[in-house]
Amino acid sequence: MVAQIFSVIIFLVMFLMIVLEVFERHTVTLMCGLCTLVIVFCFCMHDFGAIVDTLNIQSIFTLDFWHTSGSANESSGINWATIIFIAGMMIMVEGMARSGFFRWLCMKLAKLVRYKMVPVFLVFITMSFVLSMFIDSITVILFLAAATIELAKLLRFNPVPMLLAEIFCANLGGSATMCGDPPNIIIGTSLGYSFFDFLTNTGLISLISFAVLIPYFLLVFRKDLKSEATEQDIANMPEPSSAIVNKKDFIISCCIFFIAVILLVTHANTGLTVAFIGVFVSALTLIAAGRNIPELMKRFDYKTLLFFIGLFVVVGGLEQTGVLEIVAQFIERISGGNPKLMVAIIIWLSAFTSAFVDNIPFAATMLPVIKTLSATAGVDLATLAWALSMGTDIGGNATPIGASANVVGTAAAAKAGHPVSWGKYCKFAVPATILVLIISTVYIFVVYL
Repeated sequence: MVAQIFSVIIFLVMFLMIVLEVFERHTVTLMCGLCTLVIVFCFCMHDFGAIVDTLNIQSIFTLDFWHTSGSANESSGINWATIIFIAGMMIMVEGMARSGFFRWLCMKLAKLVRYKMVPVFLVFITMSFVLSMFIDSITVILFLAAATIELAKLLRFNPVPMLLAEIFCANLGGSATMCGDPPNIIIGTSLGYSFFDFLTNTGLISLISFAVLIPYFLLVFRKDLKSEATEQDIANMPEPSSAIVNKKDFIISCCIFFIAVILLVTHANTGLTVAFIGVFVSALTLIAAGRNIPELMKRFDYKTLLFFIGLFVVVGGLEQTGVLEIVAQFIERISGGNPKLMVAIIIWLSAFTSAFVDNIPFAATMLPVIKTLSATAGVDLATLAWALSMGTDIGGNATPIGASANVVGTAAAAKAGHPVSWGKYCKFAVPATILVLIISTVYIFVVYL
């Protein structure tokens, strides 16, 4: 009990300090992570094994970390696969930016829609939604954030509204398929659902939600979707081809990106994990960079990785002390066998929890709960699975730390000189999250119950 209390207190202190922006985010999570290891695990639990499990370093040296047979990886603590994957994608994206790829892409897209802000906005958020159905949302945001920031420099507009909408649409698109978001991978592999099972169930919910959100985005950002570029500026815009710094590097960057996309889309079939893919594409990028490796690594965003490491340790404290399990049992206890109440609780409580803690361990924790609920209450397991998927995937949209894509996207904005405060983020994201959750709840009630 004492360990649970301290783990919750540390989490709340971390959350408050991040919101107040007293110190840099990675400093806050690392200090709170250290407090979890010392206070919770050493002083309260006297459990060295909990420290080992939370640091989870041993997982890196297992075959399943690099190549899996398809079983879900439900290890607790630091998710090194995510850390290594993000690091690899960051290196790849920096290599692509150095070759002029993102500048070329944004100039090409902007020219196709004649540099009109609303069409540009719609093109970018649609690309975010669609790409995230097949590629991990982290990769999509790394790629689109760089392109959006480049475009903002050209057309002289504030990139933050477009970045926020892209982040939301990336998470929404990720909920549509099994390979889009990590919780879906866990749910799908554990329960035996395929890519198309998700596409024809959560995919339809995501598509309806995206259609509803487009007018919401245009309404909320109507005052921000303005460019300071004059007609003369637009007339003098350089040709997209001028953005290519080195044609050879540009072609190599495109090939590496294409390889990354193929590996990510097929990794469920090949068994190659995201950690392997991250290391592989980063190695290709560094080999291609040659003598420019120091320049490329100088722009590497190590602070975001440190933020994730600290966050995983703090959430590991909630896992090891059983706090997340208590939340899961709460759902089972108060639902009382009512299918609609059960689904509503799973969606909304999963969403609320995933807004503040990593949704990967929560999805893994909830899996045995929905299996039990299905068996005892007679509710179709698939219905509960789709509710859990939408709740965990969409709930993460509500706060800047709710999903990996949020952290990566807001970090890219801050790095470019456009910091996003909690207030600014939540003012846009919370209403949109609630809207999608309402759509998800109504859809599941009507179609499945």
